[in-house]
Amino acid sequence: MEVRKPSIKSLPYDEFKDNESLEKIVDELHEGGVNVVTGNLDSLINWGRSNSLWSLTFATSCCGIEFMACGCSRYDFSRFGFEVTRNSPRQADLIMCAGTITHKMAPALKRLYDEMAEPKYVVAVGGCAISGGPFKQSYHVVKGIEEIVPVDVFIPGCPPRPEAILYGMMQLQRKVKIEKFFGGANHKQTKEEAALGVSNEELTYGRGGKKPIVVTEVPAEFTESLKKEQEEAK
Repeated sequence: MEVRKPSIKSLPYDEFKDNESLEKIVDELHEGGVNVVTGNLDSLINWGRSNSLWSLTFATSCCGIEFMACGCSRYDFSRFGFEVTRNSPRQADLIMCAGTITHKMAPALKRLYDEMAEPKYVVAVGGCAISGGPFKQSYHVVKGIEEIVPVDVFIPGCPPRPEAILYGMMQLQRKVKIEKFFGGANHKQTKEEAALGVSNEELTYGRGGKKPIVVTEVPAEFTESLKKEQEEAK
């Protein structure tokens, strides 16, 4: 069967001013045997970002063991693009804060967060990171890391199961996919904005920032699908 090679011509502004002209060009390419996907650049960039979230290695307590379990073969979160962890905040996209944060550790957490490049995210894993956990009445434990850094996803539990961590990371993926990258998450701050000492998220969405996601429960369908995959792998 002969496949006609399509000819792609330049697009003058008059032909590119509406969606109908663009759809007509796409149809012509499809007729020639070329697969074309159309969309905006924000969606394409956010698709890549959401599927390559690199977390900073920041496990301070027992919740870190659950995070390690997510990377093992039983759960294998590398299929979601989460498997790359970095020891440098300049190469990380998010802080997976898994464990207790004491007042002595708080300045180090804030410094690491400030050293991360925009856009950056924070996931609070476990009761200790969310509210102080069983140590919330103690004098030396921070009663939630939200007092120090803005949190995007809360994953409660003591400790939360790996399924909950996977589901929480999927919620962060959904949050990244709908962000405005140009002029929003990737906004270049002016000297006046940099002097305020706030992140792009606060500049874009106000001092309250975007509403954080709280994982109240893991859907049964998600847990059952994981169990089915594990049984098939045996």
